[in-house]
Amino acid sequence: MSDVINQAVVVLTEKMSGVDIGGTVKFEIEDEGCVMVDDNGVRAGDDEADVTLTADKETFEGMMEGETNPTSAFMTGKLKVDGDMGMAMKLASALA
Repeated sequence: MSDVINQAVVVLTEKMSGVDIGGTVKFEIEDEGCVMVDDNGVRAGDDEADVTLTADKETFEGMMEGETNPTSAFMTGKLKVDGDMGMAMKLASALA
């Protein structure tokens, strides 16, 4: 597993603490791997999800550091969303 994925699990665990997602989210980081987030927590993995968010490493790291707004990344094509858009919007507000 890559260092990027390991760090993503740590950061997302902090950011998602106390957030009720109500489903399963997959972050797909191009050329690195995937991170799964659900109401049970955050883990590395590549399972089925209600919504998949795909971004390159730089965009993902920017979102985790608070330097990149997830909505702006989506609007500019840097973040792709496949699946439940409502869940993606709930997640975007938790990450902002």
